[in-house]
Amino acid sequence: MTAARYPAGSDASIFGAADATFGEVKDWLTSEARSLSESEVERDLAERGREVLRRLLGAHVALRCQQEPLGPVVGEDGEQRKHVRRGWRSLMTVFGVIEVLRDGYSGRGLDSRFPVDSELNLPPERASLEVQRLCGVEASRGSFDEGVDALRRMTGATVAKRQLEQLAVRAAQDFDAFYDGTEDNGDANATGEVLVLSFDGKGIVMRFDGLRPGTQKAAKRSEHKLTTRLSKGEKANRKRMAEVAAVYTIAPWVHGPEVVAGRMRRVRDATEDAPRPRPERKRVWASLEKPPGQVVTEAFEEAHARDPNGTKRWVVLVDGARHQLELVREAAQRIGAEITIVVDFIHVLEYLWKAAYVFHKEGSKGAEEWVHVRLARILDGKASGVAAGIKQSATKGKLTPDQRKNADKCARYLLANAKNLRYHDYLRDGLPIATGVIEGACRHLISDRMDITGARWGLPGAEAILRLRSLRSSGDFDDYWVFHEEQERTRNHEARYADGVPPQLVSAAKRPHLRLVT
Repeated sequence: MTAARYPAGSDASIFGAADATFGEVKDWLTSEARSLSESEVERDLAERGREVLRRLLGAHVALRCQQEPLGPVVGEDGEQRKHVRRGWRSLMTVFGVIEVLRDGYSGRGLDSRFPVDSELNLPPERASLEVQRLCGVEASRGSFDEGVDALRRMTGATVAKRQLEQLAVRAAQDFDAFYDGTEDNGDANATGEVLVLSFDGKGIVMRFDGLRPGTQKAAKRSEHKLTTRLSKGEKANRKRMAEVAAVYTIAPWVHGPEVVAGRMRRVRDATEDAPRPRPERKRVWASLEKPPGQVVTEAFEEAHARDPNGTKRWVVLVDGARHQLELVREAAQRIGAEITIVVDFIHVLEYLWKAAYVFHKEGSKGAEEWVHVRLARILDGKASGVAAGIKQSATKGKLTPDQRKNADKCARYLLANAKNLRYHDYLRDGLPIATGVIEGACRHLISDRMDITGARWGLPGAEAILRLRSLRSSGDFDDYWVFHEEQERTRNHEARYADGVPPQLVSAAKRPHLRLVT
């Protein structure tokens, strides 16, 4: 499809091509289309209808391009641009390519300014902002190849794979500014009494230049079995850790340890008849570029914006990693927040199962019973006693260091985190004890998109996809895009005029016929 050009003219002549194309569609519907099935008509009509819309949009933009500045055109350099030269502008839209003629204002040794571009908020790239929005959505949804194909099938825009990735990076550039400038206007009392923060780390396979310096050194020392792909076990020095954060509020859910134990045994308890509280105003995000400590700090700032007076119970759900705990405590201290740290119950359970297979055959009823007995004691606040019992059992069984390895790991984990395993207190206070939200965030933000087989990411592209997926997961993408388009207007247009104000445009017919005296 070639791009139609829309020169200046009367309103009727500008829209004439669109009128003619619409007439052709009607003629087709009453003639050739009668021999087609409904689905064939539907597919063909979508294409023909898109052409009508392309011509309508082109005509509208051409009409806008006939406007003239009401006053002088002065750039940010303070220089007035008096020379006018008309030039064609090509724009890839969701309906296809349009080209319009508009005035550029310049002077000797000065670059041009296009006031109409400012009024229409046209990007410097060929792709319109609406095409860029769809590129951001499709790039975050699936692979870049799938995104290119989706745009081709569903719109009139044709975008190459590399261009799609570049536009996704551009689409995500205002992520931090959006959240930095977003005020929390919600009523803190209108949400649950528990404010939850949760963190985790997830590795992403990167291209060499996207690895952190220490990982790059390790990657250089490693050898590969194959030249075209990484074999099993070779990804260890090819990953960069993304820090994942979640902040949400939730109503307390008071229940006893027997309910948790029953859920582990898949036994339904009568107390579960009432629906469990759901997370409210959940925001999740992840970053590869920022150090983990910065992401943790941002999460605490987000929490403080939601609860500036500290009226809620602050709970931090983690998996027990020592470095993560240090970052959490430092961030809480800086902001002056009183927090309750809860180590994820599911992580504890996984350690118990691995320890069980030290003493019982894997998959046996004995292993299951062993786990549930100790689980009940941990839920009752006796994690240290369970750890001591595990070590004692391994010693009495005269197991070798290799045989008892998982038992010792479980015991050490329980002892190291004992003060954050007070599940009997947490359940009594209605606090969450499992990191389902952050685990889901890791899976959705990273695993479902970044772990596509064979994918190796560059840092800018990976960070952009994480940001876009975070916006969509948090339900903020639409608001973000309004903000992003305003930022684009400021960067691409307002910043290029004196005092950041482009000249006002009026219809040539309405422009006062006055001569500017200089």
